[in-house]
Amino acid sequence: MSALQKKSTAFRRTVRLLPLLISGAFAGVSAFAASTTTENWVPGRLLVQAKSGLPDPEFKKILKAHGATPIGKIDGLNVFVVQLATKGSEKSVAALMSKNPHLKFAELDKYRPISGSVNDPSAGGQWHLSKIGAPAAWDISTGNGITIAIIDTGVDGSHPDLQPHIVAGWNFYNNNSDYSDVHGHGTAVAGTAAAAGNNGIGVASVAYNAKIMPLRVADSTGFATDSAIASALTWAANNGARVANISFDGVTGSSTILNAAKYMKGKDGLTVVAAGNSGTSQSISPTDLVVTVSATDSADNLASFSSYGSYVDIAAPGTYILTTNRGGGYGQWQGTSFSSPVVAGAVATVMASNPALPNTQVENVLLSTATDLGSAGKDVFFGWGRVNVAAAAQAAVVAVASDTTPPTVSITSPGDGGIVKGIVNVSVSASDNVGVDRVDLMVNGVPVGSDNMAPHGFSWDSSTIADGPVTITAYAYDAAGNYSSSSIAATVSNVVDTIAPTATITNPGNGSTVKNTVGIQGVGSDNIAVMNAKLYIDGKLVASSSGSSVSYNWNSRKASSGTHTVRLDVSDAAGNVGSTTVQVSK
Repeated sequence: MSALQKKSTAFRRTVRLLPLLISGAFAGVSAFAASTTTENWVPGRLLVQAKSGLPDPEFKKILKAHGATPIGKIDGLNVFVVQLATKGSEKSVAALMSKNPHLKFAELDKYRPISGSVNDPSAGGQWHLSKIGAPAAWDISTGNGITIAIIDTGVDGSHPDLQPHIVAGWNFYNNNSDYSDVHGHGTAVAGTAAAAGNNGIGVASVAYNAKIMPLRVADSTGFATDSAIASALTWAANNGARVANISFDGVTGSSTILNAAKYMKGKDGLTVVAAGNSGTSQSISPTDLVVTVSATDSADNLASFSSYGSYVDIAAPGTYILTTNRGGGYGQWQGTSFSSPVVAGAVATVMASNPALPNTQVENVLLSTATDLGSAGKDVFFGWGRVNVAAAAQAAVVAVASDTTPPTVSITSPGDGGIVKGIVNVSVSASDNVGVDRVDLMVNGVPVGSDNMAPHGFSWDSSTIADGPVTITAYAYDAAGNYSSSSIAATVSNVVDTIAPTATITNPGNGSTVKNTVGIQGVGSDNIAVMNAKLYIDGKLVASSSGSSVSYNWNSRKASSGTHTVRLDVSDAAGNVGSTTVQVSK
């Protein structure tokens, strides 16, 4: 059994609470106290994201109602780290918070286990490189100019096959710049993705001229929290990484990490993650925010340890991968932890093959050129197939960066013409031929917020503007900058309204004589807005409208001779009703 597999079976052992680098409103908190637990999440801690636009006081009220206190915010994301007053209630409180219409999600802060030609003397033993076509891809690109973030247990930056490629990194476990590998896993992952090639020593890698950004998130036993992984991912996006590799188990199921991956994607980067080493089917939902990788063996079979499910996008070699060891040596590793950096290196190779391609096209090239295995098309074991970096690099060279199709967008709630008050939930549906980058919301031309994760939703404080008619507009953007918009009308009614509308019948006049067909017209006015108008003849409703005016063509020839009463009722949003009548004779 490999070291990685032993880690997976030891998932529920006692682990230390991992510190978290946080910033923003709670920047004074830089680390959390040590604790122990036999559970697989940080005791008493949740990760919570409010909908864009929700005022801070309202968010804190929601937290307070659940006995939760904000202690940090993940840099670059609107995700708060909160501490509960009572440990042991994490699951029930998260479930209750998730039902709040003003929160996007609340989840446990879970622990994750570490799930040309070259002249390198060990390259001949690296079966996976020829399997994926790396030597042919090297004639096109070796990853030049691309930085791969290795979010892991640290990296041995003194290793001769890694040292030439190391760029500045960070330690998110101890909140310092010492990214030394405390386990060994991170050094092996880094070497799989971007060990130096054609240098006469050791091993080669898929993208052997790419840079390595070492980001330590785990303790010495190989466990990291979702909050630490997400913090590292946004840091990588802000510091020049185009590719990030996360070789931890189950990260595709974390909303917090997916938010960070979306942030990376917004910076024209891609995040590659391991499918996991359970050897069983997983119920994790598919997403286009990360590239999830299962593992194959030398015969292109699914590796016995590899997790699988509809969330898998692509497969890559993951058994007996010869790579760099902490301390300067080399060794064979296996697990989806090593399939993932194979794909991360392939992504870097494709990016360097055609720097003009946006990340969405890079991802499409990678998946569309994969060698199809198993059932035709995408399947739960191999995704779109086993990565073929040679075919991907060749396709990237001739690809043309182009996307002129704007997204489609519509506001699904509140309804057009509705009455709103207080904190208003605004739901937006958006789709695109490539992918929606973000949705912005405006009310009367004033920005409310921006949301880059589907389902897109906002919590707008309608009390910030005067009562009356408003226009709510949603703008959807894709990565190429194409956009479209959709608007609805609404009426804000926050002030208690006791003033009834004024009703006026403009035709016929009071006391007039009518004959034949008579055009009856009525209109209402109000201090805020008239919501509906109704016409009655002799007490019988004959016409109504959802606006301030109403009209009706009355065939008076069918009416009896004598006096008739025409009445107009107009109502406002508060239910106040104004009426007027006229008397006509026939």
